[in-house]
Amino acid sequence: MSDELPWQEAEAPDLDAIETLARAAMSGLPAQFRAAAAQVLLRIADLPDDAMLDDLGIDSPFELTGLYEGVPLTEKSFDDPAGPPDTIWLFRRPILDEWADRGTVTLGALVSHVLVHELAHHFGWTDEEIARIDRWWE
Repeated sequence: MSDELPWQEAEAPDLDAIETLARAAMSGLPAQFRAAAAQVLLRIADLPDDAMLDDLGIDSPFELTGLYEGVPLTEKSFDDPAGPPDTIWLFRRPILDEWADRGTVTLGALVSHVLVHELAHHFGWTDEEIARIDRWWE
């Protein structure tokens, strides 16, 4: 019998793996949300940058798993000048930390949850509105 553990040689999922999970979650959205979600640029990074953290008043980059940058659909007007594309950021290292801390969810489920939370902001929901229907963090 070997002393090696089955995951001993495993590597942490990379940026591409997180993106693959996020894109799978997007393609699994209900049809009425899929088209609008497809208009949002998806970016994956190891950690949020300092400007993002400063804007949100967050000290540790490990406290932020995802971020929506843009104008929610509920606030857009056809008269608005074109601006930068709406973007959802997913941050690999904080997501992996959350996944390890929880130990009870799959990585795919966690990535999907973070993505859907940020998409909810794109659709115009506040954190309070999301929290009323999403008890994930309890």
